[in-house]
Amino acid sequence: MAQGYRGPEFYDQPSVFNTYMQHRTWSQNPNDTIERPIFMELVGDVKDHSILDLGCGNAVFGLESSQHGCRRYVGVEGSKNMAQSGRATLEDTSGQVILSSIEDWDYPEDAFDLVVSRLALHYIEDVDECFRNVHKTLVPGGRFVFSVEHPVLTSCNRSAEGSTRRVDWIVDNYFETGERHYPWLGSTVVKYHRTVDDYFVAVQRAGLRVQSLRESRPSPSELEHDEYLRRLRIPLFLFISAYKD
Repeated sequence: MAQGYRGPEFYDQPSVFNTYMQHRTWSQNPNDTIERPIFMELVGDVKDHSILDLGCGNAVFGLESSQHGCRRYVGVEGSKNMAQSGRATLEDTSGQVILSSIEDWDYPEDAFDLVVSRLALHYIEDVDECFRNVHKTLVPGGRFVFSVEHPVLTSCNRSAEGSTRRVDWIVDNYFETGERHYPWLGSTVVKYHRTVDDYFVAVQRAGLRVQSLRESRPSPSELEHDEYLRRLRIPLFLFISAYKD
């Protein structure tokens, strides 16, 4: 298998970025039909909140948050293509997108009521440092809500090879954590596999208190019948919400 691209450089390949954006227009795409409803339920009301979005992508969450009365929105994005798209999304709002990796951004102390990250942290090698930075930048009582690819998916890349639509999934080497090279969108991307326990404990180690842990159980109201049955077979996403004392 070809060596993989790190997260930001992966999305800065024009063919990958264009294919990804096309996939997001599919009415049954799992980001919108499965990840979004659970994530938004965990986030709740954002009115008057100061929000930091790590790996903000096209910043649609920033636009939605602005429409629902957030006080401030800052997105941090390492991909030039994604950052450009995010800035276009927020053009008519006060929100901003900063071009920086999640790892390298200088986190201000006690600055945000809510930190979120959607499907970005499985591209990060050191989540312990990231979670410590989240704790640092949250105000007391502030919340952290994130989603990642579920560890049953990141454990093994063999079921991703040779097919654009999976019919079976292989879970293997689950407790051997670390770097994985995944074929996706016509290229290869580097992801970091961790167990559910690893994520949970890393949040606690950073000094945050876990409120909720969720998996991506699909809803029949969001999906066509056949797709709903398919998505019942294996969880695609893991969600954790936590807060700072």
